[in-house]
Amino acid sequence: MGRARLTDIAREAGVSSATVDRVLNDRPGVRARTRDAVRTAAARLGYIDGAESPAQPIVPVCRLEMVLPAGTNSFMRELARHIEQLSALHPEARVTIHSIEGFDPDSLAAKLAEFGAPDQGVAVVAIDHPTVREAMRALALRGSAVITLVSDIHHVPRAGYVGIDNRSAGRLAGYLVGRLLGPGHHRVALFAGSLSYRGHEEREMGFRHVLAEDFPTIGILDSTEVRDDDSRAHAAAMAMFEAHPDVDAIYNIGAGNRGIARALEETGRARRVIFVGHDLTEHTKGFLLNRTMDVVIDQNPRVQAREALAQLVRSVKGEPWSALAVRVQAIFRENIPEL
Repeated sequence: MGRARLTDIAREAGVSSATVDRVLNDRPGVRARTRDAVRTAAARLGYIDGAESPAQPIVPVCRLEMVLPAGTNSFMRELARHIEQLSALHPEARVTIHSIEGFDPDSLAAKLAEFGAPDQGVAVVAIDHPTVREAMRALALRGSAVITLVSDIHHVPRAGYVGIDNRSAGRLAGYLVGRLLGPGHHRVALFAGSLSYRGHEEREMGFRHVLAEDFPTIGILDSTEVRDDDSRAHAAAMAMFEAHPDVDAIYNIGAGNRGIARALEETGRARRVIFVGHDLTEHTKGFLLNRTMDVVIDQNPRVQAREALAQLVRSVKGEPWSALAVRVQAIFRENIPEL
């Protein structure tokens, strides 16, 4: 028996320690697929003899292409890391992560044009653009199973979408900003990665709607696109403070939190301006702890990686879609979970 603990196996398999205990002690109540994943993880970590684990295919029978945007986006890096880790749970698949310029529809369409076969599944964080939509239609015609990840696109042939309800996440952000600001007339600045991502557009729509409905005395400045880049976000925030020194709150729809936080700290506004953003990372965790950020709205990259891999394998095999909904969680300084 190796040095691995039940918590190590649980983390590797993407399940709870209680589930690991049930599997390793042959107790009922665990699905066959989950049981196989736990025993495979336990064997890989040296907790049990590999001979005790169920036989797994040695030769991959499908190819999974995960197309993610490159850049300084910490959430996307976390998503890629979880995809790499959890791909071990699918020995029947060969998983490849492709990083491309996230805001160039032609580059994304060109990458999608490289794929296309019945044994191939493609997950894509897609820009909602005519060139990309046409590339996805052509990819589906070539026989590949296609899913959208993190940000959805409508009116294209896809097996399904893995991600949060972004409009609901934007409404949650608006409600939190309104409650944190309290009564009175206030001004809020919006920053977005790019509204060519439907997910960012939906978040802004939800944010604006809830403020108009419930907090009509809060004014919203024109949104600024920072392309999920920390340097651009810092420069844009500094320019915004110069033009609107009386701003009371910031809602960052996408990435770039590090740049905005640095601008808040450099101008002495870190504990005076309400700052709500997305995605719990080591950086945003630190900003919550030092009170530069007030709330982080998280979308759990591990769950999205797990569901994307599982649903792509199912789709390539011709099995029906069965993904779980990805929950949105509001994280404050007092309820930071383990990353």
